[in-house]
Amino acid sequence: MTNERRLFYGSCFALITTALSFSIRAGILGELGAEYDFTAQQLGWINSMWFLGFPISMVIGGLVYHTVGPKKIMQFAFFAHAIGIVMTVYSGSYVGLLISTLLIGLGNGCTEAACNPMIADTYEGVKMSKMMNRFHMWFPGGIVIGALVSKFMTDGGFNWEAQIWVIMIPTLIYAWLFWGQKFPEARVEASKHVASNFQAMLSPLFIFMMACMALTAISEFGPQQWVGLILAESGAQPMLILALVTGLMAVARFFGGEAVGKLSITGVLLASAILGTIGVYLFSTVTGSMAYFAAIVYALGIAYFWPNMIGFIAHYIPKSGALGMSIVGAVGMFSTSIFQPIIGDWIDGDRVAAAASGLTGGELELVAGQATLGTMVLFPAILIVLFLGLHFWVRGRPSDAPVAAH
Repeated sequence: MTNERRLFYGSCFALITTALSFSIRAGILGELGAEYDFTAQQLGWINSMWFLGFPISMVIGGLVYHTVGPKKIMQFAFFAHAIGIVMTVYSGSYVGLLISTLLIGLGNGCTEAACNPMIADTYEGVKMSKMMNRFHMWFPGGIVIGALVSKFMTDGGFNWEAQIWVIMIPTLIYAWLFWGQKFPEARVEASKHVASNFQAMLSPLFIFMMACMALTAISEFGPQQWVGLILAESGAQPMLILALVTGLMAVARFFGGEAVGKLSITGVLLASAILGTIGVYLFSTVTGSMAYFAAIVYALGIAYFWPNMIGFIAHYIPKSGALGMSIVGAVGMFSTSIFQPIIGDWIDGDRVAAAASGLTGGELELVAGQATLGTMVLFPAILIVLFLGLHFWVRGRPSDAPVAAH
């Protein structure tokens, strides 16, 4: 196996590690809550550490990539992943789970910070775009794998600790693939434009897009991370819902170029917000087999949020550079971190309200979960208004005109 293929496959397995840590944790929330008697808000704080560690290491890794190189960043990623997995299984406490989840989040952010520019340094032109797309497909693809693994292991009587150990498999594989390999040289000259990057990021449009990114990220990751807990009593299989959503996302992203070609970047973002709103609303109202239809609509809505938000920054605010794209991605993850305990608090409050109305057992859980999803509809609904304005603003500009930094 050639060096560049080992590096690429190692990157893919590192991203699969990220994806498994997302989906398997979503699948075991109920077991964690029952075993440790955690409230939904406490589970939300644990979730938030995954999303907090991600942007911290993504931004730091992006800033030091050209000085320390991808090899050292990925060595830290492996350390953070491995220690985080072991601590999750053996910590046995709320604080221990907070720390272990933060470590895994830091490893995930390092993967993004190192592998994206490493792939860009390894390949050129059309092949670079092709390999970058194939790399990013493994996040939703890996979530599908994790969701199915979590479901079948849960159905098979495996405890949550056994499911967490599964995350170690791709971790060890990517460490082996990277072991002893020569990494491509970091392009130091790219770091000379950090001042102009920051100048571009002070533009009103960039700040507006950061606010939009906060909402697109929570629209995508909020319902997904809580799907197991919220839909457990709906008559649908939560992990199958997660697998369906992420599987469709992977397929949709494969054809993302065609969608943008027909609708434009802002047109795709607007259509995504509309479909995402409808999808979350359906989740909050339907049960049984109709939940799978809701999942299809929701998946087609959120699939294009993340890549096209990054693509918009690259096209319309090019002077922000790679750092600008990293910052926008970090804002998305950070906002999701902030909202996790808030969503947990909503669930706790909706449970109290449902109990006050006389509901108990599974019916109480279903009503409370759907009420929380009804609140989450606000996230993509606000984006409809914001992206509608953005779409018409862009249409009023000359074709393909980037925005200068002022």
